[in-house]
Amino acid sequence: MHRHLDLRHVVSPGLRDLIELANTHDFDRVQQQVRDLRGCTSPVNLHGFTITTNPATKEVVRSYRSEDEPTGRLLTTCGNRRASRCPACSRVYAADTYHLIKAGLSGGKNVAETVRDHPRAFLTLTAPSFGPVHSRPTADAGKPRPCACGDAHAEDAPELGTPLNPATYDYTGAVLWNAHAGQLWARFTTYLRRALAGHLGMTQKALNAALRISFAKVAEYQKRGLVHFHAVIRFDGPDGHTTVPPAWATFDALRVAVGLAIERARLTIESDSIGERVIAWGGRYKVDPITALGDGELTDAKVAGYVAKYATKNAEGAGTVDRTLMCRPCAGRGYTLGFGRIRDLCADCEGTGQAEPIKALPVAQHVRQMIRTAWALGHLPEFAELKLWKWAHMLGFRGHFSSKSRAYSTTLGALRDVRRAWRLAQAEAARARAGLPTADEATLVTASSWTYLAAGYRPGEELLAAQVRHDIAHAARIKSEGEPWL
Repeated sequence: MHRHLDLRHVVSPGLRDLIELANTHDFDRVQQQVRDLRGCTSPVNLHGFTITTNPATKEVVRSYRSEDEPTGRLLTTCGNRRASRCPACSRVYAADTYHLIKAGLSGGKNVAETVRDHPRAFLTLTAPSFGPVHSRPTADAGKPRPCACGDAHAEDAPELGTPLNPATYDYTGAVLWNAHAGQLWARFTTYLRRALAGHLGMTQKALNAALRISFAKVAEYQKRGLVHFHAVIRFDGPDGHTTVPPAWATFDALRVAVGLAIERARLTIESDSIGERVIAWGGRYKVDPITALGDGELTDAKVAGYVAKYATKNAEGAGTVDRTLMCRPCAGRGYTLGFGRIRDLCADCEGTGQAEPIKALPVAQHVRQMIRTAWALGHLPEFAELKLWKWAHMLGFRGHFSSKSRAYSTTLGALRDVRRAWRLAQAEAARARAGLPTADEATLVTASSWTYLAAGYRPGEELLAAQVRHDIAHAARIKSEGEPWL
């Protein structure tokens, strides 16, 4: 039993809490929990237990209770994919995405290695123009040319991507395009199969019987605040990656089909407020072959790295914020339902529905106007189902940042299961080295019960986590640059 510590003279809350943690019965375990999180910025706090038993012998093989921790709770990683929220967890997500994409290009992870010989393409689809914007055009030789405004902008110029004339820029069209981009992609994949069948002079039924098209895609924001998609497309035989596609399923046929599908994929939006709008792809797109090996080419590794990089991004590339602007108590509506279901003005947002005023956001005027437009459209009856006020900080985009067809390769869940199995195998090996009994994992039964408590660190744990992040960054710097001279 530790004596009570008088820490009133310690001004820093973090230092005060760290001293209290250092005086718990097992400070080493406190530090170990934080180290195991590998720098996660907002860990999940859990309370509960897990018991693993051998049903044949009724023996308890493993057991764990959060009550036995020095702080009475278990900390586990948040698992957030967004680099702006948690760099540590996003690195794990990026690594998993890399292996997922790479397996679909070169095999492995239960994907046949012969897929590297299948026709494969890297596709980029863009949004149409909603008005001229500041840009950095180049000549055929790659030499920069002046923008339409007359200036030659630097690469990091803040005006890049913003409208030349904001008064005439179609903000409504831009936000609605973002809001329907996911649906447009789904329609594109449907028309791709139809276009390929038409180009090859066969029915779609015959095409589906002889060929399977697999894909994986990721969304990326352009500076103008509109998403565009990068996708890996692969031709397989009728039974997927284990079968060879027919000889007529070539890269050239795929390139032609992509062009036809881009022209035909359309969504029509009708509204009493804004009239009829057609959601379509922009005229600029690229279809490049992916090579297994090569110098300066789009190789398997380069494409996988490219997709993994953008899988952890959000809309920060467009200069917006990474948090919802929706007032949670009223769900962005500006009112709550009181007694007798009478609408009462929301006390938290004072009727605006905004968690923080849009006019006060630290963003450029172009981004602010897109947010305002998304917010206003979301409150029109015909667009209510889009819930654009919820996605206003994303400039209207509501789709998944990364997705894949079922047959492309392994899944993120399967990769996590492999990691979990590896950890269990390491634990069993440690038990064996210690002379403790081991058991076949397939025969064991695990019972558990967990309750969510909160997210984040205690102030003292945050200091320990900061040291972990520093050590990881220092180790990475040493690995890339070498040991510094002493």
